Amino acid sequence: MLNIGVLNQGIVIDHIKVGGAMKIYTYLNLENIDVSVAIIKNARSNKMGRKDIIKIEGTLNGINLDILGALDHKITINIIENGEIIAKKNPKLPDYVDNVLKCKNPRCITSVESVPHSFKLTDKEKGIYRCVYCEQSSKSVPDTITKI
Repeated sequence: MLNIGVLNQGIVIDHIKVGGAMKIYTYLNLENIDVSVAIIKNARSNKMGRKDIIKIEGTLNGINLDILGALDHKITINIIENGEIIAKKNPKLPDYVDNVLKCKNPRCITSVESVPHSFKLTDKEKGIYRCVYCEQSSKSVPDTITKI
């Protein structure tokens, strides 16, 4: 059994769909932040069968973790202080997202102009978002994302 140490202060993003940890890692731009990060991929889970987990030591000031619901709305975000979980969040699919999803339509204005990639939630059940400029659809667990 793999054992990753207990966090004294930090964030644990749990119940990530298998293969989704790297998307969240990229979105949060964790490679450019001076914090220790443990990514556990394909871990056994009684609830999900298999899952990914991200453990971040320290704080992520100024980052809205609730927006992660657009990347995977079934995740759990645990805030750790003094070795204890002080808050647990289950982000929902936001109604609108800017610069989280990336429009795949090559004729969209976002492909040629420096405008935000803005999407609105159009099908909550299926997690479908649509570009506000061209109506191109995108899943809430995207193949392509933009960094914050």
